[in-house]
Amino acid sequence: MSHPLPAGDQFEALGDANRRTILRLLSTGDKPVSEIAAAMTISRPAVSRHLRLLKDAGMVAEQAQGTRRIYHLQEQGMQAVRAYLEDVWSDVGVRYRLTAENTGTGSVPGGAVPGGAVPGDRRPRP
Repeated sequence: MSHPLPAGDQFEALGDANRRTILRLLSTGDKPVSEIAAAMTISRPAVSRHLRLLKDAGMVAEQAQGTRRIYHLQEQGMQAVRAYLEDVWSDVGVRYRLTAENTGTGSVPGGAVPGGAVPGDRRPRP
């Protein structure tokens, strides 16, 4: 099954700890590059490179305010990741249910949890 994502690779963008830190920083509000760089242990040029990759992946956007660039989270890129993961996990839940129903055992080899839940996931299930 194909799970299309918009231009840019959000999962590549999420694969780096510095980029995940930048996303966490921006989750609290819009910030200029200088403020993001001040909160990190990497150089300002490195922060700018990470921001460019996040921007290309559609996860952040920038807005000019005078000579400064203010960055904020871009909902479209984040929604694409969420939709992809929900699609994949819903497929897993369907396969589990079919396997459990067809084997009559109520358990699936490999440690799957009934209802398609992930061990340790405490979110309520419908």
